[in-house]
Amino acid sequence: MVESVARVRHIRVTPTKARRVVNMIRGKQAMEALAILKFAPQGASDPVYKLVESAMANARVKAEASNSYLDDQDLFVTTAYVDEGATLKRFQPRAQGRAFQILKRTSHITIILGTPEDADVADAVASKKSGKK
Repeated sequence: MVESVARVRHIRVTPTKARRVVNMIRGKQAMEALAILKFAPQGASDPVYKLVESAMANARVKAEASNSYLDDQDLFVTTAYVDEGATLKRFQPRAQGRAFQILKRTSHITIILGTPEDADVADAVASKKSGKK
């Protein structure tokens, strides 16, 4: 089984907006996730798209290092989550000498791809298929 991890840290996307995008691809096949992200209208879909591509490249390198064959069709998004990063605090002047605080939030996004030999991925894919009927 090949399992690859890709992370991006301190990306200037709010965690709630990034979670909306990540929830769309969790449990999906990696190629299908790329197709979904390519046409998603959310702004956070571009960095997540690059992250999934990076995880796929990491899986290819890992498979070559272990002298095993890996097809991109075999990879699934086993785990995907968004953590809150550091918040940049800025101030904007307001009327009568007051100040208004602006919070620029950042995110840490993690994507883990795996092959279907992993029982958890197979169960997740099977439950999604049975739930759609």
